[in-house]
Amino acid sequence: MPRNEPTEVTDEWGGERSPKRRKAVRYGVPVAVAGVSAAMIGLVPAFAGSAPDLPKISAQDLIAKVAKSDVQQLSGTVRVTTDLGLPSLPGAGGGAGAFGGAPGGGAQGGDGASAAPQNKLMELASGAHTLRVAADGTEKQRVSIVDKAAEYSLVHNGKDVWAYDSGSNTAVHSTAPGERSGKQHRAPEGLPKDLKTATPQDLAKQALEAAGDTTSVTVDGTAKVAGRDAYQLLIKPKQAGSTVGSIRVAVDAANGVPLKFTLTPKSGGAAAVDVGYTNVDFAKPAASTFSFTPPKGAKVVNGDKERATAQRGHGKDAPSRKEFAKDMDGLNVIGKGWTSIATIKGDGPGLPSGKDKDKDKAKGAGGDVGKFLDSIGDEVNGKFGSGRVFSTRLVNALVTDNGTVYVGAVDKQTLINAANAAK
Repeated sequence: MPRNEPTEVTDEWGGERSPKRRKAVRYGVPVAVAGVSAAMIGLVPAFAGSAPDLPKISAQDLIAKVAKSDVQQLSGTVRVTTDLGLPSLPGAGGGAGAFGGAPGGGAQGGDGASAAPQNKLMELASGAHTLRVAADGTEKQRVSIVDKAAEYSLVHNGKDVWAYDSGSNTAVHSTAPGERSGKQHRAPEGLPKDLKTATPQDLAKQALEAAGDTTSVTVDGTAKVAGRDAYQLLIKPKQAGSTVGSIRVAVDAANGVPLKFTLTPKSGGAAAVDVGYTNVDFAKPAASTFSFTPPKGAKVVNGDKERATAQRGHGKDAPSRKEFAKDMDGLNVIGKGWTSIATIKGDGPGLPSGKDKDKDKAKGAGGDVGKFLDSIGDEVNGKFGSGRVFSTRLVNALVTDNGTVYVGAVDKQTLINAANAAK
C-alpha cells in the first residue's frame, strides 16, 4: 500500500497571505479551540474500519483539496461525545436567549427559552450526543439533536426559521435575517452558526485557516470514516505552552469534505474535541427534510417579537449587539499562535473566596460561592499579585485579585507568565 509520507507545512502553503489572513493565523487556532471548548463539543477518538489504499498526496495538496471543496448538499449523522474534565456547576442549564437573539442572550427566561439554540449548546458539555444534519445550499439547513426520547431541531427553509424542543413541546418561529433586511435569505445566527461548530467541516476549517509557522501539518496515512475513503491530516502545535497535543482531520478522498475532527490534549487520554460522521450522503436531501409544522398542542412563540423586546432593553439579561460590543472593548489578545491568550482587564475585586476573613463577606450565598470556587480553582501568586486558576483538560483561565482574566488553550505556568509580564 502506498504510504502517505509526513510532509511538514509551516507558514508557506503557496501564495502570499493577506494582512487579514496573517491576523487569522496569529489568533485563530487558540481562539477557535477556546470557542469550541466554551461551546462544549467533543467526541471519542479512533477511526473505524481498515485503512484504504489511496494515491499518495502531500499536505499542501490535501489542504488545497479541503479549501476547494464546495459541497452544498448533504445529509448524515454526527456523533458527539465530550470529555473536557469540566466540574459540575451548580445551577447550570439556563441562561441563553431566544432563537436568533442578541449575542450572549436573547430573551432569557422568555417563552421560547427552552427552544433557544444557545441553551441546547450547553447540553453538549458532557456525555454522548447524536446529531442529524442536512443541507441544501444556503437556503435550507436542518440540525437535530436526538437524545433519549427527546429531540431538538433547528430548521431554516428560505425566509422561515424554526426551533423546536420536543421536551417542552415549544416551537419558536423567526424570520431569516435576509428576509428582514430585504436581501437574499441567509442562515440565521442560531442555524447553523451556533450548532454548525458541531460539524467536522467547520472545526477543520477553523484549524486549517489558522495554521501558520507555529504549526506542523502532515499527512498521516488513510482511514475509513462513515464508509468513505479518507486521508488523515495531522496538525500539531510547535509551542510548548499549548495544552493541545494534536488535531487529526479525516478528509474525504473524493470531494475534500472533512469527515471527522479529533482534538487530543497534550495530557493524553480520551479526545477532548472530536466530531465525526457515522454516516453521510452527498445526494440532494428530500424537500420534506426542511419542512416543519408545529405538532398539535405545541406552544408557538414569535421569535421576532422576543428579539425586538430584548433589543429594546426590556430583558435586563439580554444585551443588545451594541452593548455586547461595548462590553468586549476590554478584550485583548496577547501572544502568538497556539499560546495566544485572551485577556480582559479588571478594575475591582476578584472572585469571592471561602477563606475571606471578613465574616460578613463569607456569609450566605457569597460565602458558598467562594467555597465552591476554592474547591475547583488553584490559588497562585506572582508579580501580578494573587489569583486563582481554573482548569479543564484543554482551556485554563486565571482570574487575578483585581478581576483581570487571562484565558487560553495554554498551561497554568504560561498564564502566570503572561500575568507577570503584564505588570
